[in-house]
Amino acid sequence: MKKALIAFGTRYGATANTAQVISETLRQQGVDVNVVDLKHEKIKDITQYDLVVVGSGIQINRWTGEPEDFLKKHQKTLGVKNLALYVCCGSATTGKQEDFDDAKRKYLQEKAVKYQLQPVALGLFGGVYNYNKEPWWAKKALEADRPRVEATYKAIEPGIYDTRDLAAIKNWAAELTKF
Repeated sequence: MKKALIAFGTRYGATANTAQVISETLRQQGVDVNVVDLKHEKIKDITQYDLVVVGSGIQINRWTGEPEDFLKKHQKTLGVKNLALYVCCGSATTGKQEDFDDAKRKYLQEKAVKYQLQPVALGLFGGVYNYNKEPWWAKKALEADRPRVEATYKAIEPGIYDTRDLAAIKNWAAELTKF
């Protein structure tokens, strides 16, 4: 049986939930999956895994610190593993191909190059906008996009909008079993 590690960092929970969706899909394909929130658990050894999936939320054009540290710490081993990277970010859901392509380049392709990694898959997924919890500076930055988000996505709770396409995430995860 193949073994997979899904290691992630999240700020507001979208990346954690995405990790769960990916893990459920992999398990349905017969993969033994270990899901780790890098904020709460450190991984010392990844040699036992056939596939390593690393995910991060994006805020102010930055990865969450813990998955970035994970890539740095395990760079050498990840270089010879089947590695997949994914991020959850608003740039994936603006509806503009240019924004999507730019986000994929900045948050995934450039991250792989930075650590000399060659991922077998890159996943760029939407995020969750929680207008109730954002710090004042983030609310100010997101305010211009709020009308588009409210018009395009249904609120899962008042002030909270999930822009992820769960079917696309499941399809992406199912493809990971081919590596």
